[in-house]
Amino acid sequence: MSVKILQERLERYQPKSWTEEENAIKEIFQEVALAALGRTDFFKYAAFQGGTALRILYTLQRFSEDLDFILKAPDPQFRLIDYLKNLREEFSVYGVLMEVEDRSKLNASVQKAFIKEDSTGSMLSLKYKPRDQQPRKIKIKFEIDTNPPLGSVFETKFLDFPFSFGVLMQDLPSLFAGKNHALLCREYIKGRDWYDFLWYVGRKIPINFTLLDNACQQNGPWKGEQGIVTKDWYLQNMEKKIGSIDWEAAKKDIARFLKPRDLPTLDLWNTNFFLDHLNKLKEYL
Repeated sequence: MSVKILQERLERYQPKSWTEEENAIKEIFQEVALAALGRTDFFKYAAFQGGTALRILYTLQRFSEDLDFILKAPDPQFRLIDYLKNLREEFSVYGVLMEVEDRSKLNASVQKAFIKEDSTGSMLSLKYKPRDQQPRKIKIKFEIDTNPPLGSVFETKFLDFPFSFGVLMQDLPSLFAGKNHALLCREYIKGRDWYDFLWYVGRKIPINFTLLDNACQQNGPWKGEQGIVTKDWYLQNMEKKIGSIDWEAAKKDIARFLKPRDLPTLDLWNTNFFLDHLNKLKEYL
């Protein structure tokens, strides 16, 4: 294997700008990283989650930055960095030299790390890279929750690039529960969360309320409150949240992760638009 495989993969994206080209490279590296983890016993203990999981496994029409995971069961002894060290060998097969940086804090339940490389500009043939700038390091963030809320349902999905391998992930109702926890409890506006909300509603994905209830008990403004999450509780609090959002800020966050042809859909984003989708969700919950 060589860099030629990565080049062919990049050309299939048909990027039209440096932003699109850079996003495509990041996504290719994310897939290589998942494949490297698939060579180990990582997915025996951990499951893929988040927006990148939707993007890679369900063709969500937005790019995503991070690779997020949860353990199947709490384990304070688990060490993410031990698995990421194996990624350097996998990337080297494709001519990519990776640095691994552990950002985990002592005794923190969420472990964080980055892999970074700075040779992409010379390694790949890029059409849109600015000629008057030094190549930026391509950086991918990894996070894993070693003390996840209970209640997830898991399933195995399969990918074929750069070779065939299996990935354990949360099922869609569990992923939607995690997304709703972020929507209700995140202290800052993230337009990508609301974009994903529309994706779930458009596909009539139900919510794993058991997982959502456990997540709210564990973290956020309802921490420590047991058994509060019901359908009515959820709908009432989501209506309040939608009414509080600065939609211009939300649109600014998501815009750089979309292709130009998808940007006009952001003109629809306002309180009434999202309340309408909440009503559609109400119909099938």
